[in-house]
Order: sequence, then structure tokens, then C-alpha cells
Amino acid sequence: MAVNYGSKRLVVGAHYGLRDWLSQRVTAALMALFTLVLLVQLLLPGELNYDRWSGIFAAQWMKLLTFVVVIALLYHVWVGVRDIWMDYVKPVGVRLVLQVLTLVWLLGCAGWAVQVLWRL
Repeated sequence: MAVNYGSKRLVVGAHYGLRDWLSQRVTAALMALFTLVLLVQLLLPGELNYDRWSGIFAAQWMKLLTFVVVIALLYHVWVGVRDIWMDYVKPVGVRLVLQVLTLVWLLGCAGWAVQVLWRL
């Protein structure tokens, strides 16, 4: 007769742990750095109007940096919302639908960001 010591643990879930924690911190740091760059641009002397605002984003490096930050933001959101769906939505079918809708929404936001930054 087999004797089982301790409880049998069913391992389920994402198993992402450190990778997700680290990606949340790295993307947050990137967004904080972008915010500082933007604040420095805004605090320079001069009137804040449409021409100045559009001038900040006219440089190609600023468009690229903004797009990288948008992608970081979308990934940051994906990790957070995915974890919420996995933690609080127990029916697998409902969770899958919510995850797919979240991905579709985030991809739409990425497309919109491309249109705004590069006016395609």
C-alpha cells in the first residue's frame, strides 16, 4: 500500500513569476524615463502651444521613443490584465474570451499609436 506524505499539489497557472515581475519593473522604468524627458521638454522656456507641442514630436528620435514607450505600456498592461483574468476569472472559456478581447484591444491601440505618430 502506497503512503502519501504531505498534500498533493496541483501546479497550475502562469508559471511566469520573475519574468513578469521584471518586465513590469522594466516597462515602468522606461515609462518613467519617458515622462521625465517629456517634462524637461515642456519646462523649457517658451509658450506652450500647438506648434511647440507638435515640435516636440516632430523629431524622428522622439517619435521612435514614443512608440517604444507605447509598446512598453501595452506590454505592461497585458501582463497586468492577464494576471487579473487568471486570478479572478475561473471558467476557462470566459477567461480565454477575455484574454483574446484584451489582446485585440491592445493591438488596436498599437495601430492607433502608429497612425497618430506617423500619420499613415
